[in-house]
Amino acid sequence: MMLLEGSLDIVRACELAGVSRAGLYREYAEHERRQEETALRDAMQRIAVESRCYGYRRLTAELRHQGWVANHKRVLRLMREDNLLCLRKRRFVLTTDSRHPYGVFPNLTKDLSLTTVNQLWISDITYIRLREQFIYLAVVLDAFSRKVIGWALKETLEAGLAVAALDRALADRTIAPGIIHHSDQGVQYASKDYVEKLLAHDFRISMSRKASPWENARAEAFMKTLKSEEVDLRSYKDLVDARNSIAHFLEQVYNCQRLHSALGYLSPTAFESQGPQSQTPETRL
Repeated sequence: MMLLEGSLDIVRACELAGVSRAGLYREYAEHERRQEETALRDAMQRIAVESRCYGYRRLTAELRHQGWVANHKRVLRLMREDNLLCLRKRRFVLTTDSRHPYGVFPNLTKDLSLTTVNQLWISDITYIRLREQFIYLAVVLDAFSRKVIGWALKETLEAGLAVAALDRALADRTIAPGIIHHSDQGVQYASKDYVEKLLAHDFRISMSRKASPWENARAEAFMKTLKSEEVDLRSYKDLVDARNSIAHFLEQVYNCQRLHSALGYLSPTAFESQGPQSQTPETRL
């Protein structure tokens, strides 16, 4: 990383750039530290997903087996500080914090048969790793067509992330009262701003029970597709690079090109363009 092309050495490069060698090395060390911690957090998340009952001591031991140098105090600190990291007895990467004072709603999707678009919208949030930080993606899908109808990508998990994705969906769809909006019980979806926006548009609000990700299975399936076909194949430089690449995947590849067996091997956009007469996906949730 510190090598330069051609005959220009590090001393001359620093002179030309007007920086000291000490300053350059400090900057390099800081980036190296952030990248190492981001990689460690990612390794912790992967272990927690595979071994959901591991506490911080077992997780520390597994990290050491994998070649990481991290004591249990550091692991415990990261687990406490970063709400992405799986805690004891959590099955999935924790982007959902249901420990909040807001009200929650019952699950309205049990045994629901889908017959048309704009009958059920589903929402979820996931994390995406950059070189030195994590960013967060919120999506809104039409459950009938599997189409991504709203999304937002930000550096924080604040409620505004979910609201931005919902605003995008509302701007792009013609809706009627009575659509069911289904999500988990995360603070983003139970927040005052989010709930008030749904009620203002006459949505019926539905939420999965705590620790029941299968009650939002289509959203979970979409996130797995996103990770395996886009995120895990990339190394995003920064937020702008990630936003451009993910936008292309969501809007061009997933919505317009990717064939879904449940949609008769059509893309979501092609499936919706058929009209209700010939739409016969797998409709039981």
